[in-house]
Amino acid sequence: MIQLNDFLYGKMEFPQVFSDLLNTEALKRLAGIHQSGAIFLVNPDICHSRLEHAIGVTMLIKKLGGSELEQIAGLLHDVSHTAFSHVGDYVFEHLDEDYHEKVFAEVIYKSEIPDVLLNYGYDVNQILYGKFNILEQPLPSLCADRLDYTLRDGVHGGIISRQRAREFLGTIVINEGKIAVNDSAQVNWINDVFEKLNNEFFKLPLHLYANGKMAELIRSFINKGILKESDMFKTDTLLLNKIRTTYAGYEAIKSIKQLRGFAEYIRHGDLPKIKPRTLKALLV
Repeated sequence: MIQLNDFLYGKMEFPQVFSDLLNTEALKRLAGIHQSGAIFLVNPDICHSRLEHAIGVTMLIKKLGGSELEQIAGLLHDVSHTAFSHVGDYVFEHLDEDYHEKVFAEVIYKSEIPDVLLNYGYDVNQILYGKFNILEQPLPSLCADRLDYTLRDGVHGGIISRQRAREFLGTIVINEGKIAVNDSAQVNWINDVFEKLNNEFFKLPLHLYANGKMAELIRSFINKGILKESDMFKTDTLLLNKIRTTYAGYEAIKSIKQLRGFAEYIRHGDLPKIKPRTLKALLV
């Protein structure tokens, strides 16, 4: 057994398969991927990892009574995110922010994950082709992935408090296999939080600048042959180190940190296109 601890869900015990999965290189890499991309360069307080989110989703699914297989799917659902998370979508111009979904199977197959799953009686195809209604739902429905990043990013971004997030978690239930809320005031609250997170966090000009400039830099270095597409599957630190091996890259990263050209960048509207998101939580 392994005990996991999270500021939203507390402490939970999980079977050994989760420990073995967390010890794979594929999962350990996520600890070095910032959930919010390159925003930490301009706001060091926003530094939570993609692994923190993956573990949170897993714990939320368990809290709601989801199967062990769905919990495993929750832990693995973001394993194919590139360095700097959605910056990879901007680099490769995936307007639906789904680059990691396109390469998910390839990343899984090339990893130790299929062998670990096989050791515990699971087939990797159960993850790749299974349907997990608690984990994922199309917009604007509530699901574990969407709810965890809403609350987690909201707390880290100073939009909501940890106490308020935990209060909301006490009102969620499973209704017909999907996440719903049993209090109308809480429905309105989570819908408002989601809108505020999108407008005041994801679309904040400072944050768009950091992610947009990083995407421009990486794309330019790929076009020049300084970086390869495979470099996007390093950790943020390793990719930064490779960029900084050139003088131009070192200066470009410093420029982002010092907000050089920020006003002009915003004025010209050269911002990354953020996928439109709305949330409509259901009341039961």
